[in-house]
Amino acid sequence: MDDKKSIQQEIRERTAFLKKAARAYYRDNEEIISNLQYDKLYDELMALENETGIIMAGSPTRHVGYETLSDLVKEAHPKKMLSLDKTKDAEELISWLGDRKGMLSWKLDGLTIVLTYRDGKLFKAVTRGNGEVGEVITNNARVFLDLPLEIPFAGETVLRGEAVITYSDFEKINEAIPELEAKYKNPRNLCSGSVRQLNNLITAERNVRFRAFALVSTALSGREKERIENLPDFGDSKEKQMKWLENQGFYVVGYRMVTAKNLKENIDWFGRNIKENDIPSDGLVLSYDDITYGRSLGETAKFPRDSIAFKWRDETAITRLMEIEWSASRTGLINPIALFGPVQLEGTTVSRASLHNLSIVEDLKLGVGDEIEVYKANMIIPQIAANYTKSGSTVPPSKCPVCGGRTRIRDENQVRTLYCTNPKCPAKKIKAFSHFVGRNAMDIDGISESTIEKFTAKGFIKEPADFFRLDRHRKEIEEMEGFGERSYKNLSAAIEKARKTTASRFLYSLGITGIGSANAKLIAKYCNNNWQRIENLSKEELTNVNGIGEVMATAFVRYFADEENRKKVRELMGEIRLEPAEGYPETENRDLEGMSFVITGSLNSFENREELKDLIERRGGRTSGSVSAKTTALINNDLSSGSAKNKKAAELGVRVISEEEFLKEYDIDA
Repeated sequence: MDDKKSIQQEIRERTAFLKKAARAYYRDNEEIISNLQYDKLYDELMALENETGIIMAGSPTRHVGYETLSDLVKEAHPKKMLSLDKTKDAEELISWLGDRKGMLSWKLDGLTIVLTYRDGKLFKAVTRGNGEVGEVITNNARVFLDLPLEIPFAGETVLRGEAVITYSDFEKINEAIPELEAKYKNPRNLCSGSVRQLNNLITAERNVRFRAFALVSTALSGREKERIENLPDFGDSKEKQMKWLENQGFYVVGYRMVTAKNLKENIDWFGRNIKENDIPSDGLVLSYDDITYGRSLGETAKFPRDSIAFKWRDETAITRLMEIEWSASRTGLINPIALFGPVQLEGTTVSRASLHNLSIVEDLKLGVGDEIEVYKANMIIPQIAANYTKSGSTVPPSKCPVCGGRTRIRDENQVRTLYCTNPKCPAKKIKAFSHFVGRNAMDIDGISESTIEKFTAKGFIKEPADFFRLDRHRKEIEEMEGFGERSYKNLSAAIEKARKTTASRFLYSLGITGIGSANAKLIAKYCNNNWQRIENLSKEELTNVNGIGEVMATAFVRYFADEENRKKVRELMGEIRLEPAEGYPETENRDLEGMSFVITGSLNSFENREELKDLIERRGGRTSGSVSAKTTALINNDLSSGSAKNKKAAELGVRVISEEEFLKEYDIDA
């Protein structure tokens, strides 16, 4: 068993690593391993897959294309999927189990999926839906992070499990996808939306995972019909079913086998470990291990009698509401946050809880000074359980806390939310601010998008120049959650360093439509890095710059014709100092004019690819991420590589040259 598990883990790890390497190569134009190493790992993975019959989703040995559907097909379940009866009383669980052996497992908080495998291959995946009718999401299940596409058992297998998104992935995704803030409040909502996407590329990007929790049936079919001995024998034990599912390559829900004698201590064990569990759980499930006995009990109109759910009694505390903070977001939504006297809950100090929308504030009749009861939902997320005073004295602000613009209440689907009506509210400029501080722009190290959100919500940043004035808010920043004196000092040092920049970086940081990093360098060079000349360029002058066309020139001139933009630039110029251009000495040599190059693999004479790209562009050439018939040469130090770029170059008759050959051929001193 241990050997099988180690082989399965090796398959999962190899699949994940090769998937990462392929993504880096094809999407990010980077090589994290050589082609030789990739091919070696690929061959080893294929051998392991052939040996075990297990092929995980995302395996490079099987191509699963991304596609968009017009809708999700509905399908009725052969038998209604019932929900579970619940209890919060451990003694009731003990009485329910009696003298039987049971299985105690996490009750995962995701989306229940029914999977069908035929001839060992994933045939169909259907959501629970309303228990009677679900949606067919086979296309999306094929790109779940850790779901087997093929399993050793070649008959028909039907099982149930939970599609989940971990807390850590949820936090990353919430930061990276702006529109989620208004839609998704927890991993379960995000998972539900991800699993039911019409475009499975989106599903794949959200790291949906699958945990099996029940085997419904196995049957002979296809090539197994003549081999009766291959029908699994579960010995009437649910535990053996779970172990069989593990041997087929599935991750199963975490479980422990229990009796009435040790049930309480195992409940406590799960309770202690829920805080460390990265997969969302909203309780436990207790099932009889004896399959026949469980089935013999039948079911009620609502619940099966072979399993029961357990919910912990929430640890609560009484405190007083000190303030309701209104936090503006990039979508314009203004979220209420309850600040209350600090209390200890589940081993940590809690002093704030998100209220999500205005309806919750109104339903709880909240007001400053009210006596409230707070708890942690699922022992993790702080919530307000009750308000004993019910003063109802909270009045939503008529002005946005960030920009002072007028607010408006929206009532949609019986949920009331507060919005800022100002289209130029700084809170709506998160992406622009994030671009401004980025590595190729002003390069203010240590300011993430989530930090920008917090600073704009507090009103610290309303315009780009405010990044250089954060010393005005030092005390508040040091007292913010996740910050402190040391964090502030690091931030301050990064800001001071960023004050010295180049004309091209500064131009790129403004986010003018179509003006990327390379074009900003070309424009700055054309003007000899003279900022006054740069911002007063005419459309005719711009179109004389190599690589700048009519559309970009129009956007550029329109940007600087706007007085508000001029004011923003003037304020920034008062905070920064423009230095001479970085990198190689300026040259008028335009000998690469009209040529196009693709760069791949590691370099020897340049710090990174950006440095080589910069040199090519300054000498009039262009760079691209993919090989085409217009490519002059592919620069790759591994000339014998079997990579996709080398193969494409061979197909199109494009030269593949080494870095040294490139430098020598074009007389470049690196």
